[in-house]
Amino acid sequence: MSTTTRSSTDRLHALKAFDDTKAGVKGLVDAGLSAVPAIFHHPPDNTPTHHLTIPIIDLAGLMTPSGRASVVGAVRAAAETLGFFQVLNHGVPEEAMCEMLAAVRRFNEEPAEARAPYYTRDQRRRVRFNSNFDLFQSPAANWRDTLLLEMAPEPPSPEEIPPACRDIVPEYVRLVQRLSRTLLGLLSEALGLHHHRGGYLELEQDTACLQGLNIAGHYYPACPEPHLTLGTTRHSDPSFLTVLLQDAIGGLQVLVEGLDGNKWVDVPAVAGALVVNIGDHLQLMSNDRFNSVEHRVVAKSSGPRLSVACFFGTPGAVASKIVLRPIVTDGEEARYRSTTVEELLREYRAKGLDGTSALHHFRL
Repeated sequence: MSTTTRSSTDRLHALKAFDDTKAGVKGLVDAGLSAVPAIFHHPPDNTPTHHLTIPIIDLAGLMTPSGRASVVGAVRAAAETLGFFQVLNHGVPEEAMCEMLAAVRRFNEEPAEARAPYYTRDQRRRVRFNSNFDLFQSPAANWRDTLLLEMAPEPPSPEEIPPACRDIVPEYVRLVQRLSRTLLGLLSEALGLHHHRGGYLELEQDTACLQGLNIAGHYYPACPEPHLTLGTTRHSDPSFLTVLLQDAIGGLQVLVEGLDGNKWVDVPAVAGALVVNIGDHLQLMSNDRFNSVEHRVVAKSSGPRLSVACFFGTPGAVASKIVLRPIVTDGEEARYRSTTVEELLREYRAKGLDGTSALHHFRL
């Protein structure tokens, strides 16, 4: 057996042993781990950090016509460049945000035997807990556990949702879905397509932008050797739009491309704000006018870090029927081939979080 084959076999055994515990990274920490296992080791990233400001947009401006024009302009500028912005006065009460984060923490800090029944890699289950959806595909595992809930178009029964989250999740879903409709209306105006019937991005029967909602409650335990691993590998999101709730720990970074090279930019925690970013589906449909930017989460020696990501996209039941086509203006050429949502998601899952965008596969 060659050294490479032996190394691959040893790694597979280590991954299986970790997965079989059904306890995730939290289980390693609870066991008193003082060193990061090799399966979590990432190669060093020498990309420098830069202190750019992530735009903060106050949606209270929507109350007046002139204010709305200003908000649309700010959304357009952010979507076309960084692909990330934060929103205030978004209609999700602080109490609901705090309770949603607290629920994710409660679930992850229950005894391992209470979490184990939810641990699965069965994509057919609408509620699933695991560590690294791409554990067996990615070059290195991430220092993170995730509770995923497929909440729309058909939510799971209350009995399927862990008791720690059962009360707050339906209410949080209602609030964030309302916000998403506002955001997609603003993005439609920002693209100059809001004069089409009903608004380009609001045509649910055509694009299914809002019909699917997956919520990922991420738990990043404090890491004993944060320089060796990552909380989340560099990636872009396989969605139309993502709305993120993060706590005050920090660690989220956006990759900004410039003439003098790439730089990582921190997305700081802003009291009362929600983070919004453009997804791959919307970059394709906007023909690169909007930017689905790669981002990551660095591991921290403090923690745990908590976040709740809401991914708005096309539900699996119709993913094979919904065709994404770049919308071009006069004189413009399409930069992507048309594809189904199912094909784009299949490409994303097959490669895992390997630091490349799934959109490259569809570019003309």
